[in-house]
Amino acid sequence: MKYNFDEITQRRGTGSYKWDSVPSDDVLPLWVADMDFRTAPAVTEALYNRVSQGIFGYTKVSDDYYQAVIDWFGSRHGLEIRREWIIYTSGVVPALSAIIKALAAPGEKVLVQTPVYNCFFSSIRNNGCIVEECPLVFDGQGYTMDFEGLERCCADPAVKLMLLCNPHNPCGRVWTRDELRLVADICGRHGVRVVSDEIHCELVYHPHRYVPFATVCPEAITCVSPSKAFNIAGLQIANIICADEYSRRLIDRAININEVCDVNPFGVEATIAAYRHGAGWLDALNVYLWENYLALCDFFDRNLPGLTVCRLEGTYLVWVDCRKTGMKSSDMEEYLMEKAGVWLNSGDMYGKAGEGFMRINIACPRERLMEALQRLRILAELV
Repeated sequence: MKYNFDEITQRRGTGSYKWDSVPSDDVLPLWVADMDFRTAPAVTEALYNRVSQGIFGYTKVSDDYYQAVIDWFGSRHGLEIRREWIIYTSGVVPALSAIIKALAAPGEKVLVQTPVYNCFFSSIRNNGCIVEECPLVFDGQGYTMDFEGLERCCADPAVKLMLLCNPHNPCGRVWTRDELRLVADICGRHGVRVVSDEIHCELVYHPHRYVPFATVCPEAITCVSPSKAFNIAGLQIANIICADEYSRRLIDRAININEVCDVNPFGVEATIAAYRHGAGWLDALNVYLWENYLALCDFFDRNLPGLTVCRLEGTYLVWVDCRKTGMKSSDMEEYLMEKAGVWLNSGDMYGKAGEGFMRINIACPRERLMEALQRLRILAELV
C-alpha cells in the first residue's frame, strides 16, 4: 500500500480534543469527527517548508490559494467558481454563523433536516433565530427527505433560510441530483435561501457521487473546507462560495463583525497542497474507509444482529439504530464509556429524531476499530 492507513498513531497527550477529552486512558474515542490518520504527505511537506521560514506573521491569502480551490472543484466536481465568489474564513461553523447573521433577522426561522449536525442548532440559536425542524424519513436502513414536510415548512413566511447538509452528517446520505433539484424547486418557490454545508464532499463511496448543490441552484451559498477529507481541522480554514454580489457583501460584513476574517498561514499552505497534490492520497483513503465500513457491518451482522447499521454513502460517520436496547442515546453513551471503554456520539445531540441512535467514527486504523467493536459486544446483552 502506497499510504499506510494501518499505522497506529499515538494522539493521546498531544492536545488532541478527540483523545485528551476522554475520562481515562482506557477509553477508545470513536466520537468527534477527525481521523486517526496522518494527513497526505504533500500537506505535511508543505507545512514543513512553511515552518522552516521561522516567521509566522499575519497572512495574505495568495492567488495560488484561490486558484487551487477553483481548479479542484472545477476538475473534480464540475463546480465552476469565480475568484470573487470565494470568502475564506476560519471554519465551516463560523461560516454558517456569519451567513445566518447576514441573511436572517433575530426571530426568523432557519430550516434543518433532522437528525443533523449539532452545530447547526447552536449557530441558529446564537444568532437569535428559531430552529425549524423537518425530520428526514427513516426506512429502517437509511433516510430520505420528506418533501411534503419540506413544502409545509417552507410555506411558513417566517422561514428565511435552509441549512442543507450535503453529504449528510450523521445519516451518511449523499443526496442525488434529483433530490437536490426538488429542494431547489421547493425553496425557490417559497423564497427560502439554501445554505449548503458540503464539508464532507470528498468522502463519498462508489457508486454514489457528490453533487454540489450550486450546480442545481446557482443562487445557493456553499460552505466547503479540506478539513474533514485531509484531517486538518486544527488548521482552521474554510471557504464560503457565493455568486450573488449583494449577499456576498452582507456575508463579508458579518464575517468581520464576528471577527473570523483572518486565517493562519498553515491553513492556507495545507489547502493549496491538498488540492494540488492530494488527490491520490484521498482516493486511497476512501477505499480504506469503505473497507472499514464493511468490516463494521460484518461485525454487527455476526455479533449484534439486533442493531441496524444504516447505509453509508458518504462521510466516515456510521449511524446505528440502537432502539431495540431500550436505552436512551445519552444513557448508552455513558454506559459504553464506563462499561466498554468506548466513546460514541449520542444520537440525541443531532435533534429529537436522533434519539435511540448512536454515531460511530470509523476513521481510524482497522486494528483500532476492531478492538473498539469487540468492546461493543456488551450491547448484545441488551437486545
